[in-house]
Amino acid sequence: MKLLTFNPFRTLGMPGISYIKPDHMFKRIDDIRAADILLFPENWQVNSLVYGLQKNIFPSIQSIQLGYDKIEMTRAFWSLAPDLTPYTEIRGRSKDSIEYILDTFPFPFVAKEARSSMGKGVFLIQNEKDFLSYCEKNEVLYVQEYIPIEKDLRVVFVGDSIVSAYWRIGENSFHNNVAQGGKLAFHGIPIEALQLVEKTARALGVNHAGFDLVQANGKFYFLEFNCLFGNQALNQQGIRIESIIYDYLKDQFTPVIPPTNPFKQIS
Repeated sequence: MKLLTFNPFRTLGMPGISYIKPDHMFKRIDDIRAADILLFPENWQVNSLVYGLQKNIFPSIQSIQLGYDKIEMTRAFWSLAPDLTPYTEIRGRSKDSIEYILDTFPFPFVAKEARSSMGKGVFLIQNEKDFLSYCEKNEVLYVQEYIPIEKDLRVVFVGDSIVSAYWRIGENSFHNNVAQGGKLAFHGIPIEALQLVEKTARALGVNHAGFDLVQANGKFYFLEFNCLFGNQALNQQGIRIESIIYDYLKDQFTPVIPPTNPFKQIS
């Protein structure tokens, strides 16, 4: 199994792996063609690798492309069930859309940027001035009902199974992310949340993600998932995510004859 990574920090310790900088992709195209599996490409590389070169990649194309954009991610959740997320509106920035949102959502509510992580790009909108400031900076409006919580649940799904789950507890803060100062707790994880993540990840074809959920109204809702999630909690638990990925790839990989370049001239 010949592995090639575009992100060496997420593949440390994997045997038989080589590294190419993403920006050197087209300079090293022959090495890429010769690899069996390409690990952790950036979003801009994915279409060329999967559709142009017909390569196996990890994480899956669904993990990378849905994880890259909260809007597409939310629509994917909706395609499975309408109530997998808190009440959300996704609208183009227009006077009618702004008026509709202000008429529909009581303050406070949540507004998000389509592409962000670690709690950045997520705003608690307290008044009309806050919302209009958000609208000035975003052409697509992503607005969600505010659910007052003291903690949220991160569930890490890798390969075809859950490898970790833990609560992230905020300290008088809107954000519970570890990067924003949230504390970790590993006990009292509800089985129904784990079952929901397993069912959803498999349905979407996601094989490397940290799913964030909140509990309200007697059920769990997805906030989002992150394809490139932080490893701090996993390190605390002594979980070596690289070994789990490698074992998964060994089980999944079936050798194939690499596709030839149909445009290469025959000498």
